[in-house]
Amino acid sequence: MASLSSTPSMEEEKEGSVSVQQSNPQSQHIAASSSTMDLPSNPSWFTPKRLLFIFCVVNMINYLDRGTIASNGVNGKKRTCDDKGICKSGSGIQGDFDLTNFQDGLLSSAFMVGLLVSSPVFASLAKSHNPFRLIGVGLSVFTLATAGCGAAPSFWFIAICRMLVGVGEASFISLAAPFIDNNAPISQKTAWLAVFYMCIPTGIAFGYVYGGLVGEHLNWRYAFWGEALLMFPFAVFGFVVKPLQLKGFSSVESKKALTPMETVSAVTDDLDASKVKGPILVGGDGISADELNKTSKSLDIHNILNRLSQFGNDMKVLLVDKVYVVNVLGYVAYTFVLGAYGYWGPKAGYNIYHMKSADMLFGGITVVCGIFGTIVGGFILDHMSATINHAFILLSGATFLGAISCFSAFCLRNLYGFLVLFAVGELLLFAAQAPVNFVCLHCVEPSLRPLAMAMSTVSIHIFGDVPSSPLFGVVQDHINNWRTTTLMLTSIFVLAAGFWFIGIFLPSVDKCTDENETQVSPNPMVDMKTLPDGNGDKGPAEVQDSNFRPPC
Repeated sequence: MASLSSTPSMEEEKEGSVSVQQSNPQSQHIAASSSTMDLPSNPSWFTPKRLLFIFCVVNMINYLDRGTIASNGVNGKKRTCDDKGICKSGSGIQGDFDLTNFQDGLLSSAFMVGLLVSSPVFASLAKSHNPFRLIGVGLSVFTLATAGCGAAPSFWFIAICRMLVGVGEASFISLAAPFIDNNAPISQKTAWLAVFYMCIPTGIAFGYVYGGLVGEHLNWRYAFWGEALLMFPFAVFGFVVKPLQLKGFSSVESKKALTPMETVSAVTDDLDASKVKGPILVGGDGISADELNKTSKSLDIHNILNRLSQFGNDMKVLLVDKVYVVNVLGYVAYTFVLGAYGYWGPKAGYNIYHMKSADMLFGGITVVCGIFGTIVGGFILDHMSATINHAFILLSGATFLGAISCFSAFCLRNLYGFLVLFAVGELLLFAAQAPVNFVCLHCVEPSLRPLAMAMSTVSIHIFGDVPSSPLFGVVQDHINNWRTTTLMLTSIFVLAAGFWFIGIFLPSVDKCTDENETQVSPNPMVDMKTLPDGNGDKGPAEVQDSNFRPPC
């Protein structure tokens, strides 16, 4: 008893340690120095640059899939018959399943449904589950779904698989960019985002070529099986490697949020395994198995309601954030035009300038300008000093100049003059890719980043590229003038530039920078050389203050 009374409680120890740290800041410096000395001489192999490389490869495979299913070798053509009754067999997905153009279009819609519904779900789950593991779950779904597309026996089977491909891609789209921005060097954050988003046009271009070659020499099914094999190692990697913790998300809080359910579930599993009957003791009270099951169900419902309530609160925060809303509105208008360009551009070029190889010309210009424009935009913003205000200046300026260049291109009668001006315009327009996502990430608190990226993705598709193509077709059917319709479409870029111009004058605070100024890591070497893990173990940088949150 004497020994118990003389031993201080854990709470007293914590209070004592906190008071010592507050009263003696020198001890913090000594502890930080000793922690640095205890670090291994060689940092973990999983460095930020390797994280960027892995995420870029995964992003390229994601968009390789989009290009693959749109390629002639995989999508194919339906069976046709002439007036004499002579029929030509179809090819690819459309030919094998004898699909109408409407059914063929549903495959794209099914993918979008899976992507748009799942993106906010994965973003919300990141608050209670490790985000890196969620990416692993998504990549696993992607792998199984693409393999299912290759083995599909019917149209509805492949339609469901395409929806699941969208579900698998949703986790990566919502969570990858926050990881990259968290671990990028401060002076190169936008450049790293630019490299990541450069993989979008590159992946689509490779998908066209890959799908065409595989469909021509083997069979369209092998193209999907090849995708599954390419993604499989990364899906395994997402579960095997020590999970990273996304900064702004406390692993301790996540565990506390899960503790009630996990405890009840564990006890319930034990009951099922041992088939215990009658009352049992939980926390000193006798509770029957039936009562425990009811408690478990009530906790499940309560947990779901809490998550829905939290999601609603987070959405309110985003919707009242003027910087975020203005940025997304500009992004919607921007994507509205680019989406219609991607679908109708080659056909418009053929009808206006009578191009013989409109597909190759438009595709080549888009890929080259997409790659270089995206990278250049990122490096320019970093050179300007990456701030939200500078990002809006670059967004509005580059988009407005790009709109003028593209508008002037479609006004010209000369084909070569059109190609030069259109290439310059696309180069300027793609420079917006990295800055617009930089604003999405930095205008919100770190804990809201996945949801901000998810809702941005949902918005630009629902209000942007999904409705723009059919609306362009309706206007063209009514006007019946390709040049006029295309000029009307291009003018919407000015609307995007206008939204982003308004953003210049909005009061904006970089939530990441603001946090960095008030909280300085006691051991910056940990953040620079190795990536934080999310296994709940405290590293040297966390010893000083359990409430410390690493900078963005």
